[in-house]
Amino acid sequence: MSGSPPQASAHSARARKHARRRDELADFLRRRREALRPEELGLPALGRRRTPGLRREEVAQLAGVGVTWYTWLEQGRDVRASLDVLEAIARALRLTPAERTHLIVLGRGEPPPPQPAGCERPSPVLRRMLRSLEPSPAFILGRRWDYLDWNRAACALFGDLDRIPRERRNHIWLNFTDPARRELIADWERYARHMVAKLRADTSQLVGDPQFEELIGALRSASPEFCRYWSRHEVAWRGEGVSELRHPKLGALRFDRAVFSPLEAPEQRLVLYTPHPQSDTAAKMRRLLARQLAQRRREGVLAARCAPQTA
Repeated sequence: MSGSPPQASAHSARARKHARRRDELADFLRRRREALRPEELGLPALGRRRTPGLRREEVAQLAGVGVTWYTWLEQGRDVRASLDVLEAIARALRLTPAERTHLIVLGRGEPPPPQPAGCERPSPVLRRMLRSLEPSPAFILGRRWDYLDWNRAACALFGDLDRIPRERRNHIWLNFTDPARRELIADWERYARHMVAKLRADTSQLVGDPQFEELIGALRSASPEFCRYWSRHEVAWRGEGVSELRHPKLGALRFDRAVFSPLEAPEQRLVLYTPHPQSDTAAKMRRLLARQLAQRRREGVLAARCAPQTA
């Protein structure tokens, strides 16, 4: 018999892949370092430089790491930098979010955890896309499943999110605490259990995040069902599916559901409910939107009539 054992072949393939990643990391670090200028970072441009950009010792100084350690990374040595070291180098090199992710994947072979969130905002392009999707209900969720934006069809179907206090404007919170939302979903038990399993899948990225932990604590206090599903520790990723809804005025509705994450903000997700082609859902949604528009116009006229007149 000839050839290597399967275990040896697999080990050799992993070693080649690891070596290739180290080479890519070394080249990426060198290119980014050479693209920076000392004056851009407040460093004195002293002496003549043999190569453009920063010196290795300057990057190491800005990142707070050893020069030898950083040099080994640029040389493609077989070293594994910690996440903290790579984050520090990303800050020193002024990397964009995409470049930071690229650096950490090359350095550790795994995607980085999401950066701490400030005020989450979807991009203007994504927000315009929401409006163009009607009569399909669609909304954008943040990393903690907070509603960041939505279209008129989503409000018409799921309730006016503008009228819900910001601190309660959360997808999973409303699905467990709003009786109207529960009545809307045909098979609420199955849907809620699957939703908690998807939330569990996010835990690996958000464990220890104070805002995420606060949400879980509030849900466990507010809903016995959430506690029961959460304790199962089931994990799911699937976002696509068919949603069966029971609207109090329109009757049965059937949607194809899909979830998308923008490359620029992978912690956000766009959730789209497209009327199922083999149903009358699209026509019902158009009627619902027409009613909503007529009601808002009446409310606007009434508000104008009731407004105090100025002299």
